[in-house]
Amino acid sequence: MRRRLGAAVITAAALTAVAIPAGAADSTVGSAGVGDPFFPLAGNGGIDVGNYALDLAYDPTAGRLTGTATLTIRATQDLSRFDLDLRGFQLGTVTVDGAAASVTRAGQELVITPPRMLHRGTRFTVVVPYAGRPQPVTDPDGSSEGWVATSDGAVVVGEPQGSPGWYPVNDTPRDKATYTVRMRVPQGLTAVGNGSLVGAPKTVRGQTTFSWREHFPMAPYLATITLGRFHVTTGTTPSGVPTYVAVDPSQASSASAVLRKLPRMVGFLEDLYGPYPFETVGAIVDDAPALGYSLETQTKPVFDAAPDEATLLHELSHQWFGDAVTASSWPDIWLHEGFATWSEWIWTERHGGRSAAQQLKQLSNTPASKTSFWNPPPGNPGSPALMFDGTVYDRGAMTLEALRERVGDHKFFAILRQWYAGHRYGNVDTAQFIALAEKVSGQDLTSFFDAWLYQPGKPSVLTEGTSTSSTSVVPRR
Repeated sequence: MRRRLGAAVITAAALTAVAIPAGAADSTVGSAGVGDPFFPLAGNGGIDVGNYALDLAYDPTAGRLTGTATLTIRATQDLSRFDLDLRGFQLGTVTVDGAAASVTRAGQELVITPPRMLHRGTRFTVVVPYAGRPQPVTDPDGSSEGWVATSDGAVVVGEPQGSPGWYPVNDTPRDKATYTVRMRVPQGLTAVGNGSLVGAPKTVRGQTTFSWREHFPMAPYLATITLGRFHVTTGTTPSGVPTYVAVDPSQASSASAVLRKLPRMVGFLEDLYGPYPFETVGAIVDDAPALGYSLETQTKPVFDAAPDEATLLHELSHQWFGDAVTASSWPDIWLHEGFATWSEWIWTERHGGRSAAQQLKQLSNTPASKTSFWNPPPGNPGSPALMFDGTVYDRGAMTLEALRERVGDHKFFAILRQWYAGHRYGNVDTAQFIALAEKVSGQDLTSFFDAWLYQPGKPSVLTEGTSTSSTSVVPRR
């Protein structure tokens, strides 16, 4: 994702279970958060969600969302009580395995007490009926996410904390799950979700229902059910992956030339990193000025307006790095944004434009006195308000290109392909990436990564260049 930052300039294996922290030792109360350094109360301890089934209806005129969420969960500890994340809405009777549960609210915490103890390893079903007017979530940097109204519907995005704005969720990227989302909208509107469309949309008494199924594990913030008036086109990529592209009519003319490149871009990224990780791919291009950025929602990135070529490539590359391979905690966001920005650079390099090495040289010549360019260090931005700062993108991508020049192309691309293959559908952190880079390269890279990722200011060893600024101001995540 890339985001507009005021006047800031931005350039363009086997799945293993991840333990989710619970409450105090031997407690039977699931913790109210998983302790992420940026959002400590997001997510919930003691539970591992396997599947979300969301049955929704939206009235754009009234701005009212009605839903029933059915969550299939495994207890990771003995539970007398557990939480889900949900912002707003009135609740119906919440049930656990069909029996009414006691529910209280505390901020975004939906505190659920089942009628009986749930023992560790038990699989159970929670049903949450809810209704109300969803409100956008405001991020620490002032941007909006969650359920963001448009002139004909809503654009729905979740990074990093917008998912509880439209459904009950274990809102941590560590708890990936499969999803089925059914959305009923007024006839004439289209609802677009993750994964594959299940059957043909059905219209009854002026209401059309769209059903979407995401079979592959997905972090909660990557879920969408964006709705409005869209022109839809379908096709396949060179490797046979089905495509589904939905475009707001007002954006169709300006978006068409770039979107025609989508299948070729997917093929290009497959050649670089490995097979496309999901069963479908596409894009949602809305007319959403209140959003102001694009997001890599799984299988179908969401764009607030017609994207340029770099933006489309950026969001598609996130399907590998960000969606399939996902950071365990938000301070490691460079593992998403630095990789996607570098992917833009290699696309440009391989298609007759400036090379990634030239990009590194250009940006490296930015004077040390321009501290806003070099800080904060991308390995830990230090604050949720800075997690989408330009340095996470630029200096993150520079780290990868500097690594490429240090270890050589053969080992560098082997690192990226092994990173993807070894962690696909799982969660990662920077220490794991450094360990892999050292293993493949046979080098001690401790000081290299420390200088590029964790030390404030301009790294001491840089490639010299002649230019002093980056060039793109397209907002992305």
